[in-house]
Amino acid sequence: MDVVLDAVCVFAGSNPGARPSYLAAAASLGGALAAAGTTVVYGGASVGLMGAVADAALAGGGRVTGVIPQHLVDHEVAHPALSELEVVASMHARKQRMADLADAFVVLLGGLGTLEEAFEVLTWTQLGLHAKPLGFLDVDGYFGALGTFLDHAATERFIRPEHRALATFDPDPTSLLEQLSSFTAPAVGKWLDP
Repeated sequence: MDVVLDAVCVFAGSNPGARPSYLAAAASLGGALAAAGTTVVYGGASVGLMGAVADAALAGGGRVTGVIPQHLVDHEVAHPALSELEVVASMHARKQRMADLADAFVVLLGGLGTLEEAFEVLTWTQLGLHAKPLGFLDVDGYFGALGTFLDHAATERFIRPEHRALATFDPDPTSLLEQLSSFTAPAVGKWLDP
């Protein structure tokens, strides 16, 4: 079953990271989404990889919707030039709204917040709360150890193999988006043992 990617939520770091390739990847992803006519949904900030993906999408003529909690607007990190900016009450409301707006999720490089967002969405898919694909843009092998850990968790029977497969890893934005568009949610329950 093909997933129509009208809107893709991008989880990304609010810092640029240590390597120029990280910012380049964010710009490449933003450009690829704009070229595909796909709306970017993201956390609404102007800083770090978040700002870079938004800037590239806008420069490519794309539509960008930001969702940001009021406390971050108060710290002056909201992007001033988005197609749309929704201000919400909390981080929880932000994640829910981004998930509601998106057909799929791409995880760019980032830290604790980015990983937390990604794993919450994966858990929602595992529990059958939605059937939306998620992929990690694995720039310079950044997420390699994470993929290895998920393989280990499946081997140790904490994750079903079908749920391990929910996390796609690819270094190329176009290839990753193609994989997400051909996603089919697994038809198995969460629990390995009754």
